[in-house]
Amino acid sequence: MKECVFCKIINGQYPSEVVYETENILSFLDVNPINHGHTLIVPKQHIEDFHSLPTDLLNELIQTTSIVTKAILKSFNPDGYNIFCNNGHYAGQSVFHFHFHITPRFRFDGIKFKPNVKRYKNDEMKLVAEKIREMISN
Repeated sequence: MKECVFCKIINGQYPSEVVYETENILSFLDVNPINHGHTLIVPKQHIEDFHSLPTDLLNELIQTTSIVTKAILKSFNPDGYNIFCNNGHYAGQSVFHFHFHITPRFRFDGIKFKPNVKRYKNDEMKLVAEKIREMISN
């Protein structure tokens, strides 16, 4: 299996600007940032996507994301910020090693995260909620 770019960063094969590290997590600047300070939080263990994360690692990822986000806010004083992850090709995931993005946002940065939203018709909302609830129970 071909090793992914994040695994190569974690193993020191590719250079990176590490901003924070724990035994299980590496946080480094994105080489193609949306804005300066755009940081990635990745588990050192190769895990492809969100639903494959063990709970203890997910908790550590969230804690690390909070620590790094606070540092970004102090460093850049942005007007806001995004924390997101893409899961699957059609959701925009380009590196199939789970990661959170922390992106500082500024009032006039020109970045838009506004999809064309859909509307539920008639009882669709109730049916969708029932379907999800049913799967939570199983």
